[in-house]
Amino acid sequence: LAAPGIPLNNTTATAPIPPLGQRIAVASDAAFAFSYEGQLEAWQNAGAELTFFSPLANEAPAADADAVFLPGGYPELQAGRLAVNSVFLEGLRQRAEEGSVLYGECGGYMVLGQAIVDKSGQRHPMAGLLGLVTSYEKRKFHLGYRRACLQAPMPGHATGAALRGHEFHYSTILEQPDAPLAHVADADGNPVGETGSFRGHVSGTFFHLISAEAA
Repeated sequence: LAAPGIPLNNTTATAPIPPLGQRIAVASDAAFAFSYEGQLEAWQNAGAELTFFSPLANEAPAADADAVFLPGGYPELQAGRLAVNSVFLEGLRQRAEEGSVLYGECGGYMVLGQAIVDKSGQRHPMAGLLGLVTSYEKRKFHLGYRRACLQAPMPGHATGAALRGHEFHYSTILEQPDAPLAHVADADGNPVGETGSFRGHVSGTFFHLISAEAA
């Protein structure tokens, strides 16, 4: 594979993102509304079984799920509610403890982390499955296409695989102590600091996955 720090090439062959597991629990409500219908349908067409749950309603992912997907959305605007929803947060921790794959994108990544600081500066504890701490008080606009070269494996992707996605958020990273998930570059090939991170079977990124580059 080419080095990650190269401009995106629209002529490069791409492949769909494979399912995270056989039975995938997908967070879905006003705080986690940025899942792509086409992506979910592709997972179902590939044989995955999807169930849905609402973190804002304090629902836990299905107990038989071997993967949990937390898509992006606006958890930073609902951080106070999410922080006290113990059934939801303990459900995430239970799935991680039992070996399920947990993956979060953007807002979902933030919720897998240690805490979210809201726009008033108040810190709200999250799942704590990653060490990530983010702030919506210290806002900075992040927008653009991303190319990521994995430094650790993901379901269906080996270390070194190149993935494509896009990033759109205002939150700032305060702490990101875990190992980086990928080398990430923008559309012009410039490295960006939002590398994602992982800890065991738990991982997340600030960019939303779109496709994988064909090997």
